[in-house]
Amino acid sequence: MKRRITLIPGDGIGPEVALATQRCVEATGISVEWETVHAGSDIMEKKGTPLPEEVLESVRRNKIAIKGPVTTPVGTGFRSVNVALRKELDLYACLRPCKGYPGVRSRYEGVDLIIVRENTEDLYAGIEFERGAKETKELVEKILALNPKAKFNPDPAISIKPISKKASERIVRFAFETALKNHRKKVTAVHKANIMKCTDGLFLETAREVARGYEGRIQFEDRIVDNMCMQLVQRPGDYDVLVLPNLYGDILSDLCAGLVGGLGVAPGANIGDDCALFEATHGSAPKYKGLNKANPTAMILSGVLMLRYLGEEKAADRLEGAVAKVIREGRQVTYDLKPDKNDPTAVGTSQMADAIIAAMNGQS
Repeated sequence: MKRRITLIPGDGIGPEVALATQRCVEATGISVEWETVHAGSDIMEKKGTPLPEEVLESVRRNKIAIKGPVTTPVGTGFRSVNVALRKELDLYACLRPCKGYPGVRSRYEGVDLIIVRENTEDLYAGIEFERGAKETKELVEKILALNPKAKFNPDPAISIKPISKKASERIVRFAFETALKNHRKKVTAVHKANIMKCTDGLFLETAREVARGYEGRIQFEDRIVDNMCMQLVQRPGDYDVLVLPNLYGDILSDLCAGLVGGLGVAPGANIGDDCALFEATHGSAPKYKGLNKANPTAMILSGVLMLRYLGEEKAADRLEGAVAKVIREGRQVTYDLKPDKNDPTAVGTSQMADAIIAAMNGQS
């Protein structure tokens, strides 16, 4: 059966790593029809928006998409194409495996964690009030009227952090089902309920309720987020599947990527009830645009996640095995995967994809 998949190349290094991923996915032998649509800074010049409506329409129609990185402006402008896609398509579960591959430089061995991050709420909900705005002053006055003990420094900017039982329940259930599907033993809920007793307290309370339905099948525990950071650095092997609200999930997924060698080998998926979007965790690195230098591993491994989501387990195993082989051998890899980044034998993005395809075909 031919799979129709939306491809969003992105900007910066996005088109290069996206093309490498296309080629590798096709080389597994599955039948794919790509529908290419564009988002990001490049298309904004033509369409006036970094996220044209046809992108959302394509993903809704095909139910599955893979995306290269796109540039997110810092401090001003459009908040984030990534966040907008997740919100518009209700892709409430962010799945970020952090798995160590022999040949990737790291201080740790054998790390194999799965981060499950809630995607729709928390401080990423985007409910913000600008310093000095009339609405911000009115909000401060309203809060003081409702809670006279509240204290504000003069002229603050304010972000609101909503956490709901509905969103908490579905993300924790997703984490437990992910653990079952991947033959994992334990789910750890990460929170700051000792301080944020209403919001994180609700997340933790809901996690405990959901966990009772999996007793005897999956272990459950919880950790305070700052302690969790220390535990991961000291003993990452003690943990398995972590489920977190949005902001903590963003931060800890980068921490865990650091445990296995960095964002260059960190894939990701955003999954909802109706559709799924796969993407590398790293950014668009515009300074490397067009140089055929970027490491394509993270996006290719996102392609592996996509194949598993589609039920193409054999194809996924072939592709992941080929990626692991190329990295382990260390010959035909990009500069960042070499012990010395100045190694003249380092290959480019497309050449590493060539090596992965050759490995799938049994060539060395």
